[in-house]
Amino acid sequence: FMKKLFITGGSGLIGSILNNHLKKEYEIVNLDINNTSKSSSTIVGDMNNYNDVLSSSQGAFATIHLGAVVSVDSDWDLVLKNNIESTRNVYESARINKIKKVIFASSNHAVGMFENDNPYKEIVAGNYEKIDHNNIPLIDHNVPIRPDSYYGISKAYGESMGRFYFEEYGIESINLRIGTVQKVDTPTNSIRHFATWLAHKDIAQIVEKSLETKLEFEIFYGVSNNKWRFWDIKNAYNKIGYEPVENAENYRK
Repeated sequence: FMKKLFITGGSGLIGSILNNHLKKEYEIVNLDINNTSKSSSTIVGDMNNYNDVLSSSQGAFATIHLGAVVSVDSDWDLVLKNNIESTRNVYESARINKIKKVIFASSNHAVGMFENDNPYKEIVAGNYEKIDHNNIPLIDHNVPIRPDSYYGISKAYGESMGRFYFEEYGIESINLRIGTVQKVDTPTNSIRHFATWLAHKDIAQIVEKSLETKLEFEIFYGVSNNKWRFWDIKNAYNKIGYEPVENAENYRK
């Protein structure tokens, strides 16, 4: 008897990675606007429609909420519908359906304005000369929210929704501030990616361990073990034993 796992946006890039990785352990049900999954069952529906989320998540022990508009430049109307309303639908459905855990695809853009400050500004530009990579002041789960866009605001909002549903209803709420996941699994599209890259096997690991571990309200940074990373992964290591295996440096030409 496999536990049922509910995923929104399962046909996207991260959704496809997770479907492939988790299908051996869990019975996966995806909610998506189109049915492209080869490996799992997909209910065609709309995460922005509360009743679609409520009915398709019934019987699940956990929800992974990936569905969203993902462009940082998305305008307010798109973000409101696809990121803000959908996240409330997911948490309220979890409450009604007695789902114990929600893993929310948050984003590094919830704290993206840190990249206007040194040394992060220099790192994302590739100006490494004056920086000792062993002494980068890491951005951790306790820093203030500093969203860099309406998209970033929607992710910070999702985290606060999770905080409320954990404290009020006891739903485990794991917020993954995800770095840069690429279709071609390398960090070579921009200099910034040598700091922010998250390899496919590392996103799979952090999600799998978040599913397997009893947690409370958590913020974890989803980033590989990159030489120039500036997000702190200690919280994820301490709580779930997350140890990323990839390092962007290995792909630098």
